[in-house]
Amino acid sequence: MGGNRKKDTMSTVSIERFKLIPSVYLLLIAGSKILLSRRYNTGYCDGQYGLPAGHLEENETLKQGLVREAKEEIGVALDSADLELVHTMHRKIPNDGRVDFFFTAKKHQGEPKIMEIDKCDDLSWFEFNNLPENTIPYIRQAFAAFLKNIIYSEWEE
Repeated sequence: MGGNRKKDTMSTVSIERFKLIPSVYLLLIAGSKILLSRRYNTGYCDGQYGLPAGHLEENETLKQGLVREAKEEIGVALDSADLELVHTMHRKIPNDGRVDFFFTAKKHQGEPKIMEIDKCDDLSWFEFNNLPENTIPYIRQAFAAFLKNIIYSEWEE
């Protein structure tokens, strides 16, 4: 992972700063069910269920990124004012670091559907207490934390 070099104003030493990659996730809830998508042909956790999610693009806020990702991945429109941050996870991955922000939406427009057929092969609602066995483990942890109102957790791969 590349990093920005910051020049120390007191000397000519360059300091490489560690960077974390921010990702946003949508916990779309209907009654006692949550919407999960099965990853397909992505090269990461394929065949496992996760959440509509993505990385931020340059100059996006967390909420702007989630609004964009929800439209791109499941075709629903969100208003950033309706999003609530419910969990944050620091994921420590070899040679990498992530900070994941999980949001719920008070409301959304449109019926969820697979928009990226080359990256997702199932989009289904699951009962809170009956998530599929092949749910991505850190997603399972984040959802369990959300149900217990735990706002922060850590995951190490």
